[in-house]
This record gives sequence, C-alpha cells and structure tokens, in this order.
Amino acid sequence: MTGTNGVLPVTERAARWRELVPDSVPVAGPDLLVALDIDGTLLTHDGEMSAEVVSAVADLRDIGAKVVLATGRSVQAVTPVAARLGLTEGYAVCSNGAVCVRLDASLDAGYELTDVITFDPGPALRLLRQELPEGLFAVEDLGRGYKVTAPFPMGELTGEVQVVDFEELLAAPATRVTLRAPHLDAADFDALVDRIGLHGVSYAVGWTAWLDISPEGVTKASALETLRGRMDVATGSTVAMGDGGNDLEMLGWAAHGVAMGNAGEHVRAVADAVTGDVLDDGAAVVLRALLAR
Repeated sequence: MTGTNGVLPVTERAARWRELVPDSVPVAGPDLLVALDIDGTLLTHDGEMSAEVVSAVADLRDIGAKVVLATGRSVQAVTPVAARLGLTEGYAVCSNGAVCVRLDASLDAGYELTDVITFDPGPALRLLRQELPEGLFAVEDLGRGYKVTAPFPMGELTGEVQVVDFEELLAAPATRVTLRAPHLDAADFDALVDRIGLHGVSYAVGWTAWLDISPEGVTKASALETLRGRMDVATGSTVAMGDGGNDLEMLGWAAHGVAMGNAGEHVRAVADAVTGDVLDDGAAVVLRALLAR
C-alpha cells in the first residue's frame, strides 16, 4: 500500500533500509550517536516537521540513543527545534560547529554553552565587501541574535537583529559571518571564494543565497568529534544525516553518512547512502530502520 503521494509508508521503507546500515553500527541505544541536520532534513524549507520525524526521534531518545542536532542555525534558533523534538538533555551543535551547547531543562535558558570558537571577522568581511558592496552582511551576536548592515528578509534571522555600521561588524571576534546576495547562486559563491582567496576561515554555501564563514578548521564534523569523545561513543557508532554543503564534512565523519533525497549531487556523492526527500519523511525512514535493527 502506498500513501496519497504514491510513496510507501515509513515503516515499509524502513524495513528495506535496514539492509543498508552497516553491521558495524550498533543497534539503537546508549552506544549510538545520531547527528541530525535541521533545515532540509528534519524541517521542510517551509518550517514544517512531520509527526513521523518527531515520533522517530522520541523513540530513539527514549531508548538512550544520543541524538545530536547539528546545524548552521544559531543557538536561539536551535533550542525551539530541540524542544519540539523533546530533546531536553544532551548536546547540540550550532553555527556550523563554532558553538556547542549542553541541553538541560533545569537551567533557566534550557541550555549552557560548552564550546565557543571565534575568529577575527575583519579580513573576510573586507574582502567580501570589496567584491559585493551591495551584499547584506551579518555577524552572529552569540545568544542574542545578529548585527547586520541592513535588514534581512523577514524570518531569515532569529533573535534580536540590530542594524549597525559596517565597521562595527569588525569590532569583536565572531563565531560566524554571513553574506546574503540574492542574485548569486551556489556556483557564484564558490567562484567568489576562489577569486578572492579567503584564508584562515572555513566556509559553506547555503541552500539559499547564503555564504557562511566560520573559524578555520571548524565544521559540524569537528564539533561532533569533540562531542563524540566527551560522550565516550566509539568511532564506528555514529550516524549522520544532512542535505547541504555545510553537511559534507559531517557525512564523511560518520560511520554511516546519509544524504537526503533533496540534497545536491555534491552532497549525495560523499554519503554512504541516500534516503528520501524531506517532504517524504526521508529522515524518519532511516531513524525507524535504526530502531528496528
């Protein structure tokens, strides 16, 4: 039997997926770490999260699996998603790996910062502004929101958004710099980075007209490796799912890296397997397969 969209139910697809999970990956439980991207993986680009995804994450959580959200989102944009998923303890990776938090419902904010890596945003910002003076620039104001050179489209940034002079963006170490240029696509951003020769930073091109700049060597994978050691999880006991350019290193890091069906070809190419589209509960299929082993 298929659903109204012609796709098999999650449970049936999960039964088939079980064969794709390596035997070396432990059964779902305290020995398993599952790293999950948010946008385009758990959430559609309209911000919707299906009941299938919520239920599968809850079942993994309830049997002790270490479910870690790993995202480019800022802290204040991650915690509401964690709450929707019932993830009130454990860890989350934010800002593409520059920030890690420990979730704890007993704390006033519901979390505490455990790892923060910053860099001098000045050189990258100056180079980017020389090339794209009309671009929109933002620097993450950790735990509060963003400082921006001009307003971003409604809903794209969370927390307090403060418009400031460009020079103020250069004034303090930052966890992340964002450039938004609506007229550029991913290929344009890649060409821009090659042309200006950004040094001493990491970067990732978003699914929209975004370029995120992070401290050198900092990725979701580098943060997850820190957390893996902290949680005493074996190297081969890791599964990760994602769909974007900022997930490339994470998918390569995991013992079983899974790309979403809506991921670009360059993302699917580095994954061990490809699941269904976010609109078809592709993430829930993999999570159910892990639970059924």
